Amino acid sequence: MGPVNDTKTALVTGANKGIGFAIAQGLGAAGFTVAVGARDDARREEAVDRLRAAGADAFGVALDVTSDDSVAAAAAAVEKAAGRLDVLVNNAGISGRTDDGIQDPTTLDLDVVRTVIDTNVLGVVRVTNALLPLLRRADSPRIVNMSSNMGSLTLQTGPILAAYAPSKSMLNSLTAQYARRLADTNVIVNAACPGYVATDFTGFNAPRTPEQGAAIAIRLATLPDDGPRGGFFDDEGAVPW
Repeated sequence: MGPVNDTKTALVTGANKGIGFAIAQGLGAAGFTVAVGARDDARREEAVDRLRAAGADAFGVALDVTSDDSVAAAAAAVEKAAGRLDVLVNNAGISGRTDDGIQDPTTLDLDVVRTVIDTNVLGVVRVTNALLPLLRRADSPRIVNMSSNMGSLTLQTGPILAAYAPSKSMLNSLTAQYARRLADTNVIVNAACPGYVATDFTGFNAPRTPEQGAAIAIRLATLPDDGPRGGFFDDEGAVPW
């Protein structure tokens, strides 16, 4: 291991459990120092301990993606700890309430839509824009937005969820906008679909493990400098939008 500034640092949001934790684990195993972004103090510290026990270099960052102040403080904490950021994985996301037809488009609860978009879309903008100055200091900065093929207008997979699915469609569109804006820079931005993974998000009723879901994010986080930009990918390759 060279001097500290040779170590690449990755921030994963929502990294205390599920796919986010598996992404943190995979990046830690690949030699990254992992900043574990999470709201819950106890869960965050437990995740950091688990990562360290597995041999990874990790530290916790208090992060609520719906709060401007929290995001600003998180960016300052990463700058203080690492001086720059090499990888940002925007993994924090919520499905939103689904009881009583709340996400049926014909009986849609607009407050649920607002809540889901605030985390899944606006949260990504908050975090990305706060961390971009630190990403620009890196040699090969990468941004990975964790999306879902439920947001694909072509595939239209999964149950009808009229808050969650459109939030991922919007995230995919936003990913393309960032990629266009950053086309002449070394910042590479893509969206990832982890597939249908067994986590508390899916009630653990799904065929794929968090590790399998994390694999595409880790690949996009470690793309070569001539890698794809502004795409939407899963394990098989490009996902129809």
